Amino acid sequence: MERVTIMNHTPDVQADIAAVRALLERTCDAWNRGDGAAYGTAFTDDATDVTFVGTIYQGAQEIGAAHQVLFDSFLKGTRLAMEIVDIRFYGADTAVAVTRGDTYKGRPKKLGKVQTYTIVRGADGRWRIAAIQKTKHQSLMEAVSFRFQPASKPRARR
Repeated sequence: MERVTIMNHTPDVQADIAAVRALLERTCDAWNRGDGAAYGTAFTDDATDVTFVGTIYQGAQEIGAAHQVLFDSFLKGTRLAMEIVDIRFYGADTAVAVTRGDTYKGRPKKLGKVQTYTIVRGADGRWRIAAIQKTKHQSLMEAVSFRFQPASKPRARR
């Protein structure tokens, strides 16, 4: 279930929500085509991409080029599944989106990763990803934590 939170935003919030969703869909589309250059255009020139294995890529060009190498090797033929969990706007030109997702071949499996995006509107009016942090969801460790420390469970899951 997707949540949208709006704080101090412009009257055209519905268009901005649609633009952020479209941006995230474009990243999936570029991934699914194995198109690193198109994937890179979703990011700002000074963006940061922290992968779930801890690799840090800097800038749209490096992010796109590195992903092309990955699309041509380890990630060849993979597809990206994504579900938007939350979009929060902080003013007219900044949004934070949280998604669940994963790569797959064949049919999508459980969405085992969580991504946090910082998304900004540039001077050209286009929304781009300024930062992304990808984390592998460790459901077993989470369940153990919640079992022994029930107060650590997020309100939404109680």
